Parts: sequence; C-alpha cells; structure tokens
Amino acid sequence: MDEKSQVFVNLRSQSAGLRGVQRYTAQVQRRLADRVMPVVPHTPMQGIRGHLWEQTVLPRMIGDALLWSPANTGPLSIANQVLTIHDLGSIEHPEWYSRLFAAWYRWLTPELMKRVRRVITISRFSRERILALVNIDESKVVVVSPGVDAMFRPRPDQEIKRVCSDLGIPSPHYLLSLGALEPRKNLSRLVAAWSSCVERVPEEIWLVIAGASAPRKVFNRLELGELPPRVHLAGFVADGNLPALYSGALAMVYVSLYEGFGMPALEAMASGTVPIVSGNTSLPEVVGDAGVCVNPFDIEQIAGAIEHVIDDSEHRAALRIRATQQSQRFSWERAAVQTWTVLSQAMAS
Repeated sequence: MDEKSQVFVNLRSQSAGLRGVQRYTAQVQRRLADRVMPVVPHTPMQGIRGHLWEQTVLPRMIGDALLWSPANTGPLSIANQVLTIHDLGSIEHPEWYSRLFAAWYRWLTPELMKRVRRVITISRFSRERILALVNIDESKVVVVSPGVDAMFRPRPDQEIKRVCSDLGIPSPHYLLSLGALEPRKNLSRLVAAWSSCVERVPEEIWLVIAGASAPRKVFNRLELGELPPRVHLAGFVADGNLPALYSGALAMVYVSLYEGFGMPALEAMASGTVPIVSGNTSLPEVVGDAGVCVNPFDIEQIAGAIEHVIDDSEHRAALRIRATQQSQRFSWERAAVQTWTVLSQAMAS
C-alpha cells in the first residue's frame, strides 16, 4: 500500500476494557491488519485526557491519510474519516449516563457524523435513528453487522459443570442474564419479573445475573434493591468461560431497553441457547424467529415468556436449533470485508 492510500485506525478506545465496542474494534481490525495501520497514544488515555489527545495529537499523526474511527468518537478536524457509530443511546437517553459524558457525546456525535466521509453503523435500527436525529445524507450511512467468534458454540456438559462450579452457580438449571450492570439493561424489571414467577418455576431453577459494574464515569449507578429467591449474582465472567455459561443456560434473558446490536444475544444463540429479548430497538434483527420477543416495560410479559420457555421443552428445543442457524448469518469475516469496502469507497471519493 503506498503512502497516499494508507488507512489508519484510531485505537484510542482499546484501553477502556473489553466491552462491546472494544470487542467489535478488535475483531474487525485484526482481520484488516495488513491493510490498516493502528494509531494509539503512548500511554492509555481515557476521559478528558483521551479526548484531548484524539482532538489535538491524533490529527497531526496521520496527516492527509484516511482515518477509521471505530468506537463512536474521532477528531473533528479530520473530514477524511470513516466513523463507526454503534448507537445513539447517549443522545436519546442521557438520563442513563453521567452528566458530563452525555453532554459531550450529544454535541460531538452529530457534529462528527456531518463532517466525515462515511458513517458505518451496526444495525438497521441504529441507521434509522441516525437518519431521524442527524441531518446527513442517507447514502452516507452504511450498515455493517458484527459477527460472532468461533469460540461461541455448544459446549460439553463437563465444561459447563466446571464453569458453573467456578462461578458458584448453585444449580445446573438456570436462566442467564449477561451484560454490564448499567441502567439500560433493564435488570430491575427482570428481577421484578422473576419475583412474580419464581414460586411457579421448578425449585431447582435459578436466575443467574452475570456482568461487571459499568464505569461510573460513563453510566449512572444501578440499584437492584433486595433480591427475590434463587437469584445468583455471578459478577464478571472471563471470556474463556462465556461459551460454557451460555451453553448451560435454559435461556438467555436479555430484555435491554436500548441496544445498537446486542452481542450477548448473538453469542448465546451461537452457543445453542434460546434468547428471550426485548421486542424493540435492534434485538429483533439479531434473533429473527429464533427467540422470544417481549415488551421490556411489561414485567408480567417478561415473566410469562420465562415460564413458557421453561415449561415447554419441545418449543425450547426447536428454538435452540433455530438459534444456532440464525447465528450463522453473522460473520466477522463478512464484517471485515464490508468495512474495507466502505474504507475503499471513502478513499476513492
């Protein structure tokens, strides 16, 4: 690749831990490693220091080359840029975020999208919200769906038992909720739904809530209150344990209020697990006909879906087959190819 066609990728966000945006960035960037040049601060930078580096130092580092910023943020002074926007949660629901974080992104995100050459987003839902809220040409916004790692596949019973033991899960029969403990994950309504149906659910079945606390600089505090019977808080789960944790679950309950895509639902399906998800935002795109969609604001509907999936083993088995098939529609290789197509078009323009 000659100097004029060099593409840089802004990896400043990769020091923020492996959340969904960082996983997406790592998966696509690794597959484009021979075509894009990573650029990062000399030391990890987040918060105000990170944004200052991004807005002042980064532009001087890349000159006139094309920049791909894959993590919702990038330098305003660079028009020769492709920006990936995962969702507009901070614009549509600032109440879920810290005041400073929400204020910055409510201003930065629309301004960036207006200035850059192309915007990649990860679902049809996110594209619709971008076009509804930001005054930009619709031809500029392209959907590139994420993929799912090959490690997410049904795991043997012995591995599931080991992981459950390591995480202290009290029973081999459980429903799983996995995601960062943040307001938009709707865990308070999930817990209320479990409370309303737990006495009708076989006593060996537990609800396992797994996930680390969300960064306080980004999200407001989440309070679950007093927990009903048979709820186990598993805390942070290492990547290597996730496939078995998914595989062992009767169902993955992911009733988030707002998702740009919803990677845990896809990972669960690839692991052979039935997803119970919100019937709003992007999640119906991800699960197709392989899951159960509910109104995330309706506690009784969530409880009813949980009971139905537990009680009807034949229906659950059919959904497991569909879930595995549906997950195969999503590929990181395809995402990388489509991303490179957008980058190439931006260079040509």
